[in-house]
Amino acid sequence: MSVSDRIRLCVIVPTYNNAGTIAKVVSDVSDHCSDIIVVNDGCTDATAKILQTLPVKTEVVAYDGNRGKGHALVAGFRRARQLGYTHAITIDADGQHFAEDIPLFVKALDDCENGIIVGCRNLNEENMPRQNTFANRFSNFWFRIQTGINLPDTQSGYRLYALDCLSGLQLITSRYEAELELMVFAAWNGTPIVSIPVRVYYPPAGERVSHFRPVYDFFRISVLNTFLCIGALFYGLPKKVLRTVVFRKSPKRNAKGAQTHGV
Repeated sequence: MSVSDRIRLCVIVPTYNNAGTIAKVVSDVSDHCSDIIVVNDGCTDATAKILQTLPVKTEVVAYDGNRGKGHALVAGFRRARQLGYTHAITIDADGQHFAEDIPLFVKALDDCENGIIVGCRNLNEENMPRQNTFANRFSNFWFRIQTGINLPDTQSGYRLYALDCLSGLQLITSRYEAELELMVFAAWNGTPIVSIPVRVYYPPAGERVSHFRPVYDFFRISVLNTFLCIGALFYGLPKKVLRTVVFRKSPKRNAKGAQTHGV
């Protein structure tokens, strides 16, 4: 059985007040994947109306009040599983990602069918906000401490998830930093995490729409990292050691045949 026979893929687009870009993002995604789930995270602009008039067929998940990107992703994952999808690509609604890179994720499934594939951006890209670059490098450092995995872009929202590895997902936080938390929990449970290079576009400062709040969000990331470091010491590291011991005693299996682990 080929990978394509086992996989049913959708694209999840969480959005909060991206009226200026959401239509193009969905349209671009539809050129590469016809199964699209848009999560309206309590938008207060014209996003909801735009979603109603899109020429592209989409599944829309909506609720009142902005609850954060983490909550939106979980809502999207839950709906994807209900609809029978096995894998989901997440892409931001602000237009920074290139939908043309979706085939790169699909190709990478040959080597990481049961894990998380992270689309890593060039952190030196023109117009990339300086505070984003610092927060990313800060996050990369602590992710390596917490998991032992060297990932060049832990803050990228462009990812592919095997939905089975998210089974039982429970997040401490529901906002911007939830994507980092999700990967740490996944790593602790033995989920493979790999990266592929993707392109990114950052418009000039005057045209940019961003919900990243440098001081507040950096503080939240710092608090989360404190909890995750404690968790790594008392949970993540012992579990990794135990898994290594058990694996050595078990018959060897290749990566595609390995069991997946829930978060």
